[in-house]
Amino acid sequence: MQFTFIKKYKPRLINLLIFLAMIVALDTGLSGGVMRTVFKMDEEVQAEVRSMFQNRNIAIINGDIELIKSMYDTNTKYGTWAYEYELRKVKYLHKWEQKQGVKFTEINPTIVFRSIKDKGDKISINLLCSTEYKYVYEGSPGEVNSFRIGTYHVLDLVEQAEDWIVAKEWYKDPFGDSLNLERIDSGSIKEFILSQKQREFSDIGERRMGAIEYADRYCGAASEEQFNFKYNKAYRNYNSQGGDCANFASQVLHEGGKFKKTSSWGYDRSGATSSWVNADSFKSYMLNSGRASLIAYGSYEKVYKASYKLLPGDFIAYEKKGDITHISVVTGADSKGYTLVSCHNTDRNRVPWDLGWSNSSIRYWLVRVHY
Repeated sequence: MQFTFIKKYKPRLINLLIFLAMIVALDTGLSGGVMRTVFKMDEEVQAEVRSMFQNRNIAIINGDIELIKSMYDTNTKYGTWAYEYELRKVKYLHKWEQKQGVKFTEINPTIVFRSIKDKGDKISINLLCSTEYKYVYEGSPGEVNSFRIGTYHVLDLVEQAEDWIVAKEWYKDPFGDSLNLERIDSGSIKEFILSQKQREFSDIGERRMGAIEYADRYCGAASEEQFNFKYNKAYRNYNSQGGDCANFASQVLHEGGKFKKTSSWGYDRSGATSSWVNADSFKSYMLNSGRASLIAYGSYEKVYKASYKLLPGDFIAYEKKGDITHISVVTGADSKGYTLVSCHNTDRNRVPWDLGWSNSSIRYWLVRVHY
């Protein structure tokens, strides 16, 4: 009888014993201590990562290569790759500063942790980082400009000499499309940019204003914290299927700019037309349908002066090797009238239109949208 009873009610008995053990543990403070230890570890890791990102950004501004190098495990292949990429980015940003006639003054990260996993020999972290960049033009230190980029990071931290360093890091960087400014004639371009003045957009019309407001709200990890760094959930995210830039531009024109869908350009629950989600098809549809017209086409040196004609709600198409690979929507201009854009893929919010697109082989389509 006794054996039968235990066999019959074994699952319940085990659960009861576990419950009693938890009560005892709580009474002795054991489980509370364990939970506090877990939470404490997460808090310490988060604080360490925030400090690491902030210090890395300060090092980028100051060009402090040694400080950046000290944050990576350069004894490993992945740690070395991560460090070498940051090194290329620092050099690129400083060359872009010289071409533009600006100085970055602050780079401020806002981090949202998605997961933290202790794997014994390392800690693996998944996070979203919305980074605000501030810059000023030469001769105008009181006129501070800012933009935001959004990145999604997967990184491994290891402990070395009582410090945490990066053993591995992956993220799709908005500046990674091209880190080459070797051949550009920075002197004459800088002189022209610095001679420009701020542009006024108060009379651009309700539809263009609506397009800007939509882009600001739904540019994902690059949006303001009040918008929760989210895309519009009413639309599918196509980043895993080749990119979401044209999908976002189409949303901006339809939801914000009140352009009506057509049989050639549309989206519903079953999916989207090619001209809605494909960058090349989007550009061709807008130009061939009469909803847009071309302002200028060519290399950066050929079109940068014409870029001052762009208005919020227009768009730029980026061409690589004869193929349109990206679309950005114009959302404003900075204190020298330099055009700013927003987009998905790597999320950008009011970023200078050529930043991260500096390869000499890239061709730009500057497109006026007819609202």
